[in-house]
Parts: sequence; C-alpha cells; structure tokens
Amino acid sequence: MRTRWRHPLPRSPRRPASPPGTPGTWRSPSSASPTSPNRGRPAVSAPTTGARPRPPGPVAGASSRAVAKWRSRTNLGRVPDRGNTTRPDTLTPVAALFLRSVSPPTLGGPASVVTEPLEDLANVTTAAIPVVSQAQLRSTARHPGDALSRGQRILYIVILGALTALGPFTIDLYLPAFPTLESELGVTAAAVQLTLTGTMIGFGFGQLIVGPWSDKVGRKLPLMLATGFHILACVGAAMSNDIVTLGIFRVLQGFGAAAGAVVAMAMVRDLFGGKPLVKMLSRLALVSGLAPVIAPVLGSQLLLVMNWRGIFWVLAAYGLLVIAAVFFWIVETLPADQRHTAGHNTLGQRYKAVLGDRVFVGVAIIGAMTFSGLFSYLSSSSFLFQQVYGFTPQEYGLLFAVNSLGIVTGVQLSSRLMHRYNVGPQWILSISTVVLVITSAAILLLDLGGAGLWGTLVPLWFFIAACGFTLPSVQVIALNGHGHEAGTAASLLGAANFGVAGVISPIVGVFGVDNSVPMAAVMGITALIAVASLWFIVRPRTVPALDH
Repeated sequence: MRTRWRHPLPRSPRRPASPPGTPGTWRSPSSASPTSPNRGRPAVSAPTTGARPRPPGPVAGASSRAVAKWRSRTNLGRVPDRGNTTRPDTLTPVAALFLRSVSPPTLGGPASVVTEPLEDLANVTTAAIPVVSQAQLRSTARHPGDALSRGQRILYIVILGALTALGPFTIDLYLPAFPTLESELGVTAAAVQLTLTGTMIGFGFGQLIVGPWSDKVGRKLPLMLATGFHILACVGAAMSNDIVTLGIFRVLQGFGAAAGAVVAMAMVRDLFGGKPLVKMLSRLALVSGLAPVIAPVLGSQLLLVMNWRGIFWVLAAYGLLVIAAVFFWIVETLPADQRHTAGHNTLGQRYKAVLGDRVFVGVAIIGAMTFSGLFSYLSSSSFLFQQVYGFTPQEYGLLFAVNSLGIVTGVQLSSRLMHRYNVGPQWILSISTVVLVITSAAILLLDLGGAGLWGTLVPLWFFIAACGFTLPSVQVIALNGHGHEAGTAASLLGAANFGVAGVISPIVGVFGVDNSVPMAAVMGITALIAVASLWFIVRPRTVPALDH
C-alpha cells in the first residue's frame, strides 16, 4: 500500500535561497534552474539558533510531480502570483521613464525617488516610483504600459478619454443652438450649417498635421500646443458678431481639437500591445461613439442657463481642464530614440508606410463608412423625430440616451470577445458589417411598409449597437502594425472617419426628412461599402495576428 508522505513540521514562510553546500542554509530545488524565478537572488543564511531541522528533499531522479508536491508541502521556492507585474530588470527605457514620472496626486501624491534596489514592482505604490539603473534600462519588456498599476491605468484612460471627447464636443455641442444662431445673426439655416461643415473640415485637416508631427517631436508638445490653440479659438467664437467670423473660428476650433483624438490613440499604441491594447482602445472607441450622441443633449441643457456664446465659453473651460491634466499627469510616451526610425523620418515616408498597408486602407474605409452611417442618423434625427414624429425636446433627449446604450453595448461586447475569448478583430468586423446592412435594410423596408415609429426605432437601436461593435476592431487592426507611425496612422484614421462622414451625412438632407427612407438608404449604402472593403481589400484571413 502506498503511504502518503507528510511534512513532519508546520509550514513556514518562504525563505530566501543560498548557494548549495553553505552550512546553515538551504536552497529550493528549482533555484538552480535557468528558468527559475529565484535565479540570481542573493543567498541568505538561515538562523541556526533554535532552528529546527529541514525536511528531507525528494530523492534523486524523482519525478517532476514529486518535486512539485514537495515544494508545495514545504512552501519552498514558491513565488506568489502577482498578476501583470513587470520586474525592474525587464523594463525598456520607455517603461523606466514612465515609472519615474507617473504618480498622480489623486493616487498618492508627487513621485518620490527610491534609490534602494526593489525586489518586485508589485510592492511599489504610486507614492514611490522607482529609479531604474542604466543596465536595467536596456532589458527586454515589450510594452511599457504593462508596468502601470491599475490606478495609473484608470487615470490615463480618463485623461485620454477626455482628450478623445474634445473633438466630438467641439463639433456637436452647439447643434441645439442652430435656431438661435439663425435668428440672432440674421442668416439662413444653410449658412449656420456651413459652420458645422467648417468645423469638421478643420478637425480632419488638423489630424493630418498633428499625427505625423507627434511621430517626429513626441506626443506631449503637439498635444498641448494644439489644445491651447483650441482654447483661443473658442474664445474667438464666443466673441463673434457675424457668421463669417464665427465660421473662421469654428474651423480653427476643429483644427485645435484634432490633437486630442490622434494623440490619445497614439499614446495608447506607444504603451500597450496585444490584449491590453484591445482593452484600452475599446475604452477610447466607447468615448468616440458616445461623445457625438451625448454632446447635443448636453448642449440643449446648457441652453437652459446660457445663450449660444456660453457654449463656446464652456468649451474653452473644458480645454483648460484637459491641458492642465496633460501638463501635470501625462508623460512623454515616445522617447527621442524612438522618434526617427530608418526610412520613416519624413512626412512623406510615414504616409507612404501607412497608406501602403492594404489592411490599414481597408479598415480605414470600414471606419469611415461606419461613422458616415452614424452621422447620417445624427444629422437627420432632430428633424425626423421632432418634426415628423412629434417628439418634444425632452423626449428627443431621452431617445439619444437610449440609443447611446446601444453604442455602450456594442463596444463592451466587442472588447469582451477580443480580450477574453481571443476572437480576432477581423472576424468581429465580418459580423458587425453584416448587421449594419441588415438593420439599415430593415429600417428602409419597414418604413416603406408603413410600420411607423417603432419600425424605425427598434432596428435603429441595433444599427447603432453595430456601430459600437465595429469601432474597437477598426482601431485595433489599424494601429496594431504601425507602432513606429502610430500618430500618422491615428491621424489618417480619424481624418477618414470625420472627413468622409462630413461629406456623406448631409446627403440625407438633400433628399428631405419627411420619413426615414433617405436616412436608411444612406446607412445601407455605407454598410454595403464596408462589407465590400472587408472582403475585397482587408481579406480577413490575411490580417496579421495581434502583436503580443
């Protein structure tokens, strides 16, 4: 009968290892292994006074299962699971710079220098950020963001999310003030609409400039300068007395706001890869989808307590808060030695590297078509639901809130499938683009069949959810293969999204908004183009795996 071996002594806490053969010391059997987590740690003599004898180890030639059982019984050589922890000797220069610089006051006050060697970064709080030696700076960790604590990640996603929302808020926050602008400035509705078009043009053009600039000089400087420019343009718009002056400052506003979305995506790509990249970009995609939907609702509430000029003062204050957060809590994520990659030094070379990527071009088209369908709904919904279906402003705002839940649902589902179940983003696009086609066709057919309000609302909610389901995958695929040109790639992606949407969405108004047929037709055409781009340009089976 096989007898189960029992440890004769009570379990003791883990003790450090020592060189074999040293009197009064002991060593874990795995410590000599080249892959052991204890390799290279200093030996410390065990106390001899009153020390109890050590339990015998496994016999020579014992199986790995027996050795593992012995280690478990004796509690020797065990390294506690610290989750996603990066040791100081596996940090890249970017990670070292990040750890030395990031310590938000809300999470523990200013960074303090720690000069003593640290055994493990899991023991370091945000109140004590370690200084890493030069030898440690040249080690092999792939993604600097892996060294961030949970609190630091939350702080970064909040600030980067606020930057991402700056553009949509600048574009859409003043939409409820269109009738007031028309009457107060004595102009036509078409002239007021041109100020919106000018903002989107400035936003798209600004991304094409700021993105490559951030690849050349770093992320933080262009971000702060462009956001400061946006603040000045907001002040100018608030003080405008005619439609021409307002239109000029609106273009400048869009140009300045462009840095937020571009640099936020580029910073996430600098810091993360693989599944963490999916998770962080999904958060930004959630903001990108929600902000255009929420902005008109917030604008209508602001008009209850202020006039249209006050909205631009609110945007200026928002810009000040964002630029202060960037100054105090955001560090440079693209160090100088990574800004000039061979063959990618000039603007033309960076654009050539990105636009020469067939997969990037394909997903950029998908993103542009998705945004165009979403903005077709946004540009026509006010007339459709208030004038055709008789919604009050409060009911219209509630409709926006309900539809925003569709975007949240789509983004969260997409992120969960990619992060937890390892579903490739290209396969998510193969589902979401088909859903876009089906739901837009349902809106069209149900309206032609006289289904009325609910025939529009129900499939419209699923269309918006499919937009949220699409956007994270587009961003992940577009940025995954362009780490050295992340700013350029993000700028082209953003310019395509908002630029194409700004051109296509007004087409709905050309055909009238007496019913939902024009809106559904534009949505359906953009969805069909997205499907064609996926299967004929991107070709899902050829999409590279995520960079882990």
